[in-house]
Amino acid sequence: MLGSLRKEKPKFTGSMTALITPFDNGELDLNSFRNIVKHQIDNGTAGLIPVGTTGESPTLSHYEHEKIVEVCIEESAGKVSVIAGAGSNSTSEACALASHAGKAGADAVLVVTPYYNKPTQSGLYSHFMSVADAAKVPVIVYDIPGRSIIPIHDSTLVKLCENHELISGIKDATADISRPPKLLRLIGDGFSQLSGEDATALPYLAAGGHGCISVSSNIAPKFLSQMHNAWKNKNLQKSFEIHLQMINLHEAMFCESSPGPVKFAAEKLGLCKSEARLPIVEIEDSSKNQVINALKECELL
Repeated sequence: MLGSLRKEKPKFTGSMTALITPFDNGELDLNSFRNIVKHQIDNGTAGLIPVGTTGESPTLSHYEHEKIVEVCIEESAGKVSVIAGAGSNSTSEACALASHAGKAGADAVLVVTPYYNKPTQSGLYSHFMSVADAAKVPVIVYDIPGRSIIPIHDSTLVKLCENHELISGIKDATADISRPPKLLRLIGDGFSQLSGEDATALPYLAAGGHGCISVSSNIAPKFLSQMHNAWKNKNLQKSFEIHLQMINLHEAMFCESSPGPVKFAAEKLGLCKSEARLPIVEIEDSSKNQVINALKECELL
């Protein structure tokens, strides 16, 4: 039986892209970023996520962070959802970023569990409640214990949903495909469950998820939007065929710390330079070969 906390249809579904942030000689490359947004929309992506981890938010200034959000909203022009990254291990900073995104016209904000501080579940609850108050738009909770160390417990998500109507979904990067049915029973089908792990995106859908916030879709937006659409249309064979075709690309995108590999791939496809900010460095030659081989296998190169 489905939970009753969120009965409406999920607000965010399908193939969504955690956008890279292009640089040119250390500065934001806004022309390339605009082209990337257009490329995503033209290839069927359902939602755009600027300035998340893949967008190198930890090494952007506040001005740069806000500028990328504004340009993404402007360029997308309401054609797709924009879920702006607004995460920080400082609650006051996350509130400020979320408030800006809401005022700028973002459809929602993506807020990661605070990293390094190692808050308790009570601390996480207070953090997300404060950010939701500041954002005034839906909040997607980002659970990625591989980077933030602290997971957000299902019971904490339930408590958040009970006490704040803007807590609207989760980006789940735990790769735990037993979780979607549990959250369906606890919260309901109106709570957007978005995989944050490309290689298990299709199994996540099969378990009751609603979509994926993807790194690989920076490079293969058309294929991944087709996979999600095929699943939605109950063409299970086609969705699995695309998943099978993409599996080595997903692995290649994480052969080194993200976004190193995906930025190299973007350069090979002519989307932008591979330049990243320290401490992310140019990937090794062996990794470059792995990325190139995966691109060729997917007929992207």
